Amino acid sequence: QVQLVESGGGLVQTGGSLRLSCAASGRTLSSYVMAWFRQAPGKEREFVAADSRSGDNTYYADSVKGRFAISRDNAKNTVYLQMNSLAPEDTAVYYCAASLSGSYYLYDYWGQGTQVTVSS
Repeated sequence: QVQLVESGGGLVQTGGSLRLSCAASGRTLSSYVMAWFRQAPGKEREFVAADSRSGDNTYYADSVKGRFAISRDNAKNTVYLQMNSLAPEDTAVYYCAASLSGSYYLYDYWGQGTQVTVSS
């Protein structure tokens, strides 16, 4: 069992940056594939980025590639999402998720989400 708590969301202008954090408790993050998803109003939840257990491999949605970066600090049991060059279409609730099986498609645990709003 692991509990995930996101933070770092907020209101930012177009072109700005934010760093989201996802703090885990209950089990070391090195056991999990970690990912970020987002859900905009009226839309389905979508994949944003994922990070392998070792942190050596990362994957991104095309829409954020080159602007967002996922990273982890296993010593702090925290995963980050650095978001640069933000645009209004990035506005969404961002969720972190953990996969114990190592799957990049099925996640066992989810955080409660943090709101990111990008103003034009």
